[in-house]
Amino acid sequence: MKSIPLPSTTHQPVPYSGPSAEKVLALRKQYLNPGLFLYYKKPLMIVEGKMQYVWDETGKRYLDGLGGIVTISVGHCHPHVLAAAQKQNETIQHSTTIYLQPRIAEFAEKLASKMPGDLKVCYFFNSGSEANDLALLMARLHTGNYDAIALRNAYHGGSPSSMGLTAQSSWKFNVPHSFGIHHAIAPYPYRGPYGYDDADAGQKYAADVKNLIDYATPGKVAAFIAESIQGVGGFVEFPAGYLKHAYAHVRAAGGVCIADEVQTGFGRTGTHFWGFETHGVIPDIVTLAKGIGNGAPLAAVVTTPQIAATMTQKVHFNTFGGNPVVSAIGKAVLEVIEQEKLQENSLQLGNYILAGLEKLKGKHKVIGDVRGKGLMLGIEFVKDRATKEPGKEACAQAVENARELGLLLGKGGLWGQTIRFAPPMCLTKADADFLLAVLDEAIGAV
Repeated sequence: MKSIPLPSTTHQPVPYSGPSAEKVLALRKQYLNPGLFLYYKKPLMIVEGKMQYVWDETGKRYLDGLGGIVTISVGHCHPHVLAAAQKQNETIQHSTTIYLQPRIAEFAEKLASKMPGDLKVCYFFNSGSEANDLALLMARLHTGNYDAIALRNAYHGGSPSSMGLTAQSSWKFNVPHSFGIHHAIAPYPYRGPYGYDDADAGQKYAADVKNLIDYATPGKVAAFIAESIQGVGGFVEFPAGYLKHAYAHVRAAGGVCIADEVQTGFGRTGTHFWGFETHGVIPDIVTLAKGIGNGAPLAAVVTTPQIAATMTQKVHFNTFGGNPVVSAIGKAVLEVIEQEKLQENSLQLGNYILAGLEKLKGKHKVIGDVRGKGLMLGIEFVKDRATKEPGKEACAQAVENARELGLLLGKGGLWGQTIRFAPPMCLTKADADFLLAVLDEAIGAV
């Protein structure tokens, strides 16, 4: 493969003087969860990050095309976010919600101001799994119903309740779970029964939600939950009208609608601040994590005052939820998105990259589909375009090749057949050109 130069940067990484990658790998094998997995045949050790770039222990620089798994929203070690965290760290690092604390109140006000309709009440947590757990509990308590509908190919977390909502066998342990959970057909135009050329695909996929309500539940449901674009499932975009029809079926059955914005939120899709807005719907409950804290352990649920009132019948408490430091970080992230116009940047560069990916699809037969919105783009690999047999091996090799050329990418889909590209939203045009050149070279070498 020919070398492709990274765009220039003024940042000079600090020379690394810690343990070697081999030593860290040995420590990890001895002391960490043995179920952890690593990307790449030769494990990569990242020791420094600045904006859209990261460095390994040798000083080699990479464009972070996965953003810490769709988590670094405004850039690694963004100075405004660092300053907010440092200022709060010097004052008080922890104060639970049994006391008044200005940071959590200010952050909640700022976050709620970004929501449409009556979505104004915030709950804070440490992870998206916790947020989805509470959303399901809240829906069941508020409606008095138990059954819930999620989607096949979805990922909503790994805790007991969120694992039940998840619908990929790779992430589900063989223990009792999913009580009252029903999984509708994934509205997946590339692989599903209704393709891109079907103008009524959204309505047809949503009919399966109604079918589940009629045949698999008492006719009443507590909730419907969906990512606005399926993340772990391979950045799958729903056809037009799907969520509108699905929401209508669920609400007619007494349920509330939950939007999982863990990966699609905070301007990443470009045209709107929230992914659900691209579908012209307003959910009853929204769950947030990942990009909300730019890497800090922070998550949230935002809902209406009426639904929130349900939770007052018992004590509900989270020790670290709304911690002053992460609240200061969360508010700073929102400020950066506004000040640096990162939503607009996501739209412009996302459209530019997507057009480039379409050209690569025409050139490389291993690419079956390209899709996505803004800076949340997927490239699905196949062994044969006619049969659409998943191209897991080609995808894995393309990701390996890209790493050698200085680009870090993610994988998704049930078979690991889809490249996921979700970089920090501070990406530049030069970075986009580098990305497309690397992908052309990396895929061509498969």
